[in-house]
Amino acid sequence: MEDRPQYRSHYIPRTRDGRIATVVFLVLFALAMPPFTHTLWDRLYPTILGLPFFYAVLLFIYLALIAVLIWAERRGV
Repeated sequence: MEDRPQYRSHYIPRTRDGRIATVVFLVLFALAMPPFTHTLWDRLYPTILGLPFFYAVLLFIYLALIAVLIWAERRGV
């Protein structure tokens, strides 16, 4: 009887780029959640390109999250 091959968990990144993408994504995602949204970003003024500060910061964070996902997909992470 042959032993089954042991595979590493697919939840743990296997490459350096995968670890970087995971950490950056988690940090950015944390910045879009409370307590950051209720303490740091909770301002209407100043406006940035006509958007209240709160929405401008969240837009930037969400675009950065999407950029990390696209980068990771193109790198084959």
